Amino acid sequence: MRGIIATLVTVWRIASPYFRSEDRWPGRLLLAAVIAIELSIVAITVLLNTWNNNFYNALQDKNWDAFVYQLGYFCVLAAAFVMVNVYQLYLNQWLQIRWRRWLTNVYLDHWLAGANHYRMQLLGDAADNPDQRIAEDIRQFIDLTLTIGLQLLNATVTLFSFMIILWSLSAAAPLHLFGIDVGVPGYLLWAALIYAIVGTAFTHLIGRPLIVLAFQQQRYEADFRFNLVRVRENSE
Repeated sequence: MRGIIATLVTVWRIASPYFRSEDRWPGRLLLAAVIAIELSIVAITVLLNTWNNNFYNALQDKNWDAFVYQLGYFCVLAAAFVMVNVYQLYLNQWLQIRWRRWLTNVYLDHWLAGANHYRMQLLGDAADNPDQRIAEDIRQFIDLTLTIGLQLLNATVTLFSFMIILWSLSAAAPLHLFGIDVGVPGYLLWAALIYAIVGTAFTHLIGRPLIVLAFQQQRYEADFRFNLVRVRENSE
């Protein structure tokens, strides 16, 4: 738990200055637009779930008028879903470009001010390939921060949106095992939560070693490019 809190504090310390900088208003507006679109996507997902029930009820009842209406309604939802996804991608990348440009300038100023880059070489600082870190790590930090943040928002809002749906479906179709009514209220909701928790735990355990491997890959690739430049300079 402490590790998660420490990570969130670090992310906030790096990310928040941009939204208080001279470029804060465009950044805030773009972030608000991206969040609003993400919430719209969740709303459309809930509407699609309701449409799915109504559509198959129309098929079961052989109701031609309801069937045609549901097809038209689906076209409207599909068009809205495609449109908000396209605009979210556009605004997300626009925000990333502005954020990355500002953060890159800040870290370049810190690195080059007062000949810090020269002192780091003399002192043998542990930070390897700072130029590559500024170029690559900032891009990955901004991309992952926005991606994970939006996915977490989506998952949280989706969870609360479908809690009522799953609870009502559990009441409409009680759980029976071997012909016996188990009588577990909201069993579909609890099953979904258990499935999500177990899946998240396995994903964390399997993917955690990839963090170190990805860091080492970036370092070795940067060292390789740097040594290539040195070999070329020496050969000349």
